[in-house]
Amino acid sequence: MDEIRELIERWVAAVHAGDLATVLADHADDIVMFDVPPPYEGVRGLAAYEKTWPGFFEWQASGASFELTSLDITEGTDVAFAVALLKCGMPDETLERRLRLTIGLRKLDGRWTITHEHHSFPHDDLPSTTGESAVRTILDSWTAKTTARDLDGLMADLAPDVVSYEHAGPLEYVGREAVREVCAAGLETPAVFTTPDQTIVARDNLAVAWGIDHVAVEGTETRSRATRVFRHTDDGWRLIHQHLSFPQ
Repeated sequence: MDEIRELIERWVAAVHAGDLATVLADHADDIVMFDVPPPYEGVRGLAAYEKTWPGFFEWQASGASFELTSLDITEGTDVAFAVALLKCGMPDETLERRLRLTIGLRKLDGRWTITHEHHSFPHDDLPSTTGESAVRTILDSWTAKTTARDLDGLMADLAPDVVSYEHAGPLEYVGREAVREVCAAGLETPAVFTTPDQTIVARDNLAVAWGIDHVAVEGTETRSRATRVFRHTDDGWRLIHQHLSFPQ
C-alpha cells in the first residue's frame, strides 16, 4: 500500500509541476482515462493520454493548484484501486470545489501500474425541466394546503429569508414569520386558491414563476397578478420572493 501511495503522490506532484515524463511514468500502454472534458468515450492508450496534458500544464502554470486532500487505497494481490479528492483550480475556486479521482492499478512485472483514471467534478447545474416540474408541484400543493388550512404546510415551501410584496399592509414582509402572519389571516376565511396557466422558467438553482392567482371565497372569485422566485437549497426548492398586485 505504501508503494501505491508514493506512486500517486509522485504523480500528483508531477502534474502540479508540469513534469510530463513523471506524469506518464507508471502508466500502462493501454491506459483508459475518463477525463473532465470530452471525448465522452474516454482517452485510450498512452499516446492519447500524453496529448491531454500540455494544455492542462499551460493552465496549471497560470497559478492553479493540484493538491491531494484525501487518498484511500484498497490493495489486492495484483489489482488495486484508489479514490482521492484534490484541490484543482485557481485560489478563489478551491475553497470548496474538489476534483474527484479514481485510479485503477494492476501489478505488471512486479510493480504497480496505473491502468485506469477517472477524473470528475460534481455537476451542480440542475436540468431546467426538473426545476420547473418541482416548482409546479409546489404551486399545485398550495391549493390543497389552502383548502385544508394547513398553515405549517404552506410555510414549509418558504425560505427563512423570504421577501413578499403583498396586496395590502406594509411595503414588504421580510422573513418567514412575517409572511406566516399574512397567510394565517387569509386562512381564517374558507377559500379555494388556484394558480392555473403558470409560466415557469428554471435555470440551475433559480426559478421564476408568473401568472394569475385565482381565489374563490364564498362564491366570489378574485384574480391577482403574481410573480414568484424560487431558489434550490439542500432542502429542495424554496420561495425567496413573491410580488402580488391588483391592476389599478
